[in-house]
Amino acid sequence: MSAISRVDRSIVGHWWWTVDRWTLLCILALVLFGALMTLAASPGVADRIGLDSFHFVRRQLAYLPFAVALMIAVSLLSPLWVRRVACLVFLGALTLTALTLVIGAEVKGAQRWIWLGGFTLQPSEFLKPAFAVVAAWMFAEQRRDGGLPGNAICMALFAVVLSLLLLQPDVGMALVISVVWFGQFFIAGLPLIWVVGLAIMGIGLAVGAYAFYPHVTSRVDRFLDPTGGDNYQIDRAMEAFHAGGLFGRGPGEGAVKAVLPDAHTDFIFAVVAEEYGLFICLLVVAIFAFIVLRGFLRLLECKNFFVMLASVGLLTQFGLQAIINIGVNLRLMPAKGMTLPFISYGGSSLLALAFCMGMVLAFGRRRPGLGAEL
Repeated sequence: MSAISRVDRSIVGHWWWTVDRWTLLCILALVLFGALMTLAASPGVADRIGLDSFHFVRRQLAYLPFAVALMIAVSLLSPLWVRRVACLVFLGALTLTALTLVIGAEVKGAQRWIWLGGFTLQPSEFLKPAFAVVAAWMFAEQRRDGGLPGNAICMALFAVVLSLLLLQPDVGMALVISVVWFGQFFIAGLPLIWVVGLAIMGIGLAVGAYAFYPHVTSRVDRFLDPTGGDNYQIDRAMEAFHAGGLFGRGPGEGAVKAVLPDAHTDFIFAVVAEEYGLFICLLVVAIFAFIVLRGFLRLLECKNFFVMLASVGLLTQFGLQAIINIGVNLRLMPAKGMTLPFISYGGSSLLALAFCMGMVLAFGRRRPGLGAEL
């Protein structure tokens, strides 16, 4: 790529000199480290459930080329085409999310997955980034001319999305989407009275989730009182952090992956801590922080309100997902089944994150002529 001339006007040449190469490099570093950690953490899980040792490894490595290709393909698009693609993905993901309630596969008491040609898909993973872009579009349209009731449309869409997620149920996903949507609405100029009203509604929904969803009640109670229930995975994760110390036991030498049921997904950060130690964990956290903060800093130069609002939503999603996963591993938050971006095993998560960050890269490309007309 370094051989590409600045005067190269091809699609690839123009993309290379306008895309944020530092962010791209950090994302690819997370992808490669994720492949390494899947190789380390997943064989023990596969053996325990009677699968071939490298079952999860082969599947994750099969997803990786498609994920990277998807991210780069989306990053080639203009903001207008990103918006169009996001709308199509939103409609498709919304339909499939609704279908999971009818024909979806039930796993651990939740219907979040659907079978598509031998591939198990979690549509809500794609609904999350697509809705952030659609919401940004609606808010921007409301602010631009006031002719389109963007705020009202966005609130209706949010109610539909939230209802579908709570019916699955997927309270954690609903929480992330709600936080991102509220943040976008606030930036778009949410009236103060609405801020108070939505805050009260949010508190009410949180209390309702605790009261009416037994798994939420159990997780919150165990977080508040660790001695009052089964905290097997959290306890093993904390032991892994203590065992890893500053420099870790060494690649492949960790023991926690042999006993943690979700070592390759929700608790892969504990495997990282045990095998590579505190310094590598801090480096991983620093990479996540760099991607998010660099993205926000580049938005200071953005003159297009839609692009700014959509990028804020996507970057917040990305950072919040990492914070939740790491917080759960460190017993700083109640347990929640949420993957560590680009590092945990999961085809739907990997592809959806690639789509999300592809849009971030597309929005962040240098376009001096892009104004408010989009």
